[in-house]
Amino acid sequence: MDPHLLRTYVTVARLASFSDAARELGYTQSAVSQHIAALEQDLGAPLLTRRPVLPTPAGDRLLEHAGPLLLRLDAARADVRRTAAAPDAGLVLAVTPTALRGRTAALLPHTGVTVRVLAREEIAAEVATGGADLGVVDGVAAPSDPLRLPDVAPLTRRGIAEESVHVVLPQGHPLGRRRGLRLADLVDARWLDAPDTGVPLDQLRATQGGGGFRAALRCDGTDLRTLLTLAAAGHGLTVLPASLAADAPGTVTVPLTAPRVVHRTELVHTGTLRGPAARLAADLEGRGALAPSPRGGQDAAVTAPADRTPHAPTEART
Repeated sequence: MDPHLLRTYVTVARLASFSDAARELGYTQSAVSQHIAALEQDLGAPLLTRRPVLPTPAGDRLLEHAGPLLLRLDAARADVRRTAAAPDAGLVLAVTPTALRGRTAALLPHTGVTVRVLAREEIAAEVATGGADLGVVDGVAAPSDPLRLPDVAPLTRRGIAEESVHVVLPQGHPLGRRRGLRLADLVDARWLDAPDTGVPLDQLRATQGGGGFRAALRCDGTDLRTLLTLAAAGHGLTVLPASLAADAPGTVTVPLTAPRVVHRTELVHTGTLRGPAARLAADLEGRGALAPSPRGGQDAAVTAPADRTPHAPTEART
């Protein structure tokens, strides 16, 4: 299957227009039609209806495969170019909103650094396709278990920190004086749905068989302060790593005691690291740089063996 034809098909299906796809891709409309016809002939099935332009059942199935296939090709191209290129003096670091802590920031070079704050689901692809030299991603997992990341390319992953997780409640909440909370007791509570900052609700549902955890308010984006402000105002509960949940104005936090989970942080990269990326990775792995301060609760920096798994951002420049 020709990847150029596949990219054309994905663009036509996304825009629902041959002419719009031609403008975006820089082709003539005739060339786009020829690409689709050639792909349909190769696969032996019609992929699009013409009026309106919509995927057929076979076309829908192809779209399910197309995204991972094209991403894997982009990752392979980036990896080869990265291997052949001279070491870059700069560093691009992709991080999730709750992964970058003060100790990590202290280890960054003082010049030539770009920090990109992205959603959790974007980190692996950004690293695999060469958009970032290193990724720092976090999430909830069973103790010492790896995080579940999208399967986009062969990635090297190392656990660099684990800490306890806390439920964030507004001050005066009747559960705020508990020494610990069980997630099963909070199934029917009001929750903030903030998948890019707090623990995603679908992860909480999965631990309890897939039900409950009704979203009272949706909070999109990567601004942790906004999430904590909403929690303090009583719009819903959220779950955060202990060190980030502590001391937020207007809130009280209680450790999550069941199920037994931790907030895990991992370093992600592809290929052999060189230059500033290699030095930063060595510092992070050797010092547990993302481990929070002791006041965050039962926190521990960990350095785990490398796990090689086939697998409009906010930017800050220094």
